[in-house]
Amino acid sequence: MNNIGALSWALIGGILPALLWLSFWLREDRKNPEPKRLIGRTFFFGMLAVLLVLPFQQAVNVYFPNMGFAAIFLWAALEEMFKFAAGYLGGLQTRDDNEPIDAMIYMVTAALGFVALENTLFLLGPLSHEHVTQSIITGNLRFVGASVLHVVSSGLVGSAIAFSFYRKWWKRAHKIALALCFAITLHTVFNLFILKGSNASGFTALIIVWIGAIYLFWAFEKSKTIAPRTR
Repeated sequence: MNNIGALSWALIGGILPALLWLSFWLREDRKNPEPKRLIGRTFFFGMLAVLLVLPFQQAVNVYFPNMGFAAIFLWAALEEMFKFAAGYLGGLQTRDDNEPIDAMIYMVTAALGFVALENTLFLLGPLSHEHVTQSIITGNLRFVGASVLHVVSSGLVGSAIAFSFYRKWWKRAHKIALALCFAITLHTVFNLFILKGSNASGFTALIIVWIGAIYLFWAFEKSKTIAPRTR
C-alpha cells in the first residue's frame, strides 16, 4: 500500500469512528444544541492537541527514558491538560457555554478530536507496511480501551464544570482542579495496567474505563436537571 493510500485509510479509520461517536453524544444536547462551528473548532483543537503535546512528551522521554511511573504520570498529565485547553479554547470560554451540559459536550468533543488523530497515527504504521489485519485489531483495541479512556477522563472534567456551573468562580476553579487531578490519576492507572502486559491487567484496565463510561452516561443525564440555585 502506498503512502497516500495508507494515510487515507488511517484517516478514515481514525476520524470516522470518532465522528460517529461524537454524533451520539451530541444527541444528549438536542434541546439547545451548540453551534456547529464551535463543535467543529473544538474537535479540530482536540486533534491539534495531539501534535502540540508531542514535543513535551518527547522531553519527558529524554529525562525519564525507562518509562517508569514518573514518565507515565507526566504523559497522562500532559494529555489531560492539553485536552482541557482544547475544550476551553474551543467552546468553554465562549458565551455559547450557557448551560451545565454544554461543558460536557465541549470536553467530550475535544477528547474525540484527540482520539481521532491519535488513532490515525497508531493505524498509519501497520497500514504503511500493508498489515491490514493488524490495523483492524489495533483500531478495535484502541476503541474499547484508550479511546474510551480519553472520553471518560475529559468527561469527568466536563461533569465537574457542569455540576458547579451556577457556583462562584473560585468554587468552580476548585472543582475543575480536583477533576483534572482525578482524570490524570485515572489515565495513569489505566496506562500502568496496560503496560503490565498480562491479560488480567488489561481486563482490569478495561473494567475501570467502562465503569467510568457508565458514570459519564449518568453525568450527562444529571447535568440536564441542574438549575440555578435559589437563595
